Amino acid sequence: MQKFFYIPILLFSWVTLAQEEVPTSFTLQEAVAYALENNYTAINSNRDLVDAQKQKWETIATGLPQINGNVSYQNQLKQPVSVIPAEFFGGEPGTFEEVVFSTKQSASATATLTQLIFDGSYIVGVQAAKTFVDYTQNTKEKSDLEVKKSVVEAYGNVLLAQESVAILEKNKSNLEKNVYETEKILENGLTEEENLDQLKITLASINSQLKNAIRLKEITLQMFNLILGLPIETPTILEENLDELTEEQIDFKLLETPFSLSNNVDYKLMTNLNEQRQLELKLAKSRALPSLSGFVNYGTSAFSNEFTFFNGDQEWFDSSVLGIEMNIPIFSSFKRSASTQRARIALDKAKTQMQETEQMLQLQWERAKSNYTLAIDEYQTSKDNLALAERIERKNQIKYDEGIATSFELREAQTQLYSSQQEYLQSMVDVINQKTELETVLNNN
Repeated sequence: MQKFFYIPILLFSWVTLAQEEVPTSFTLQEAVAYALENNYTAINSNRDLVDAQKQKWETIATGLPQINGNVSYQNQLKQPVSVIPAEFFGGEPGTFEEVVFSTKQSASATATLTQLIFDGSYIVGVQAAKTFVDYTQNTKEKSDLEVKKSVVEAYGNVLLAQESVAILEKNKSNLEKNVYETEKILENGLTEEENLDQLKITLASINSQLKNAIRLKEITLQMFNLILGLPIETPTILEENLDELTEEQIDFKLLETPFSLSNNVDYKLMTNLNEQRQLELKLAKSRALPSLSGFVNYGTSAFSNEFTFFNGDQEWFDSSVLGIEMNIPIFSSFKRSASTQRARIALDKAKTQMQETEQMLQLQWERAKSNYTLAIDEYQTSKDNLALAERIERKNQIKYDEGIATSFELREAQTQLYSSQQEYLQSMVDVINQKTELETVLNNN
C-alpha cells in the first residue's frame, strides 16, 4: 500500500515541475527570445526551413543511382492456343495442329539500376534547390524580425495600458475628493451648484475612460501572450516599467549606424528572386540540350504447369541487360524559344524590381531615422509639457480650494493635465516602437 501511495505524489510533482518550466515573468529581451522559439509563426518558419532542406536533397537524389525491383507471378487460367500446319509434324497438308507454347504458370524477379549521366535541367534544378534554401532562410529571418517587432509593440501596449489604469485611478481619486469637498461647501451655501456639476462631468468622463482602460489592459495582455505562444489566460508579469524601458531605448548612436543594403532582409529576398529568375532562364536554355542516362538490370524467371517455384529443384533462368539512352531535342515548333524569351523577360522585370527596392529601402531608412528622431523629441517635449500641466493643475487646485478660481477653470486645467498624461504615455511607446522599426530596417540584431 505504501508504494501505491507514492505514485500519485510523484506524478503530481512531475506535472508541477513541467508547469513551472513555462516562464510567466519577462523583461523585453526575455520576451523576444521566448517568442522566437515559441511564437506560432516562428515555429512554422523553422518547419519551412527544414522542409526546404529536405526538398533540396529530394532534388539532388533524382540524379543519384536509383534501384527498383519488380516481382511478378502469372497463372494463365485459360492458356492461349495457337495453330500451325500439321505437315510440320508429318500430318496431312492443309490441316492444322493446336499447340500451347507456354507453361500454365510463370514467375519472375528483376532489379534495375538507373543512373542519370547528363541532364542540363538537373544541374539547374540542384542550383535552384540551393537558392530555395537561401530564400527560406531569409524568409525565416524576416519572420523573426516581424515577431520581434510584434513582441516589442505588444510589450509596450501592455505597459501603456497598465500605466493608463494607474494614472486614471489616481485622477479619479483626486476628483472624487474634489466632488466630496465641493458638496460640503455647497451644503453650507459657499459655492454655486454649477461648480459641482462641472466636477461631476469630469468625474463621469474619467470613470468611462478608466473602465475602458481596464478592459484594454486585459486585452493587451492576452494579445501579448498570444504573440509569445502562451495560452492567452496566462497571468503574465512584465518586469520592466514604461519609464525605464523608454530611457533604455533612446540610443543616438543608432542614428549614426550606416545603412547596408546587403544586410537588409528585403534586399536579400529580392536578390533571391533575381537568382531564381536567372536559373529559370538557364533552365529554359537547358531544354535544348540532350539528356543521357544509363541502366543495368538483372532478372530471373521460372516456368511450370504447377506452383513449384519454391521447390529446390525448380529451374530458374537468369537474364541481364545493360543500356544507355540519349534523348535529343530536335524541333519543338519554337516552343522552347518562346519559353526562353519569357524567362528573359521575367529576369529583366526582376532586375527592375531590384532597382526599385534599392531606392525604396534607402527611403525607408531615412524615414525610420526621421521618425525615431521625432519620437525622441516628442518624448522630451511631452515630458516637459506634463510637468507644466501638473504645475498648472496644482495651482488651479489651490485657487479653487481658496475660492479664487471657478470649477470651470479647474476643469480646464485638469483636462489639459489628462491630455498631457496620455500624450506622455504614447510618446514613450512611440520611442520604443520607432527604435524597433529602425533596427528592423538596419537588421540590427
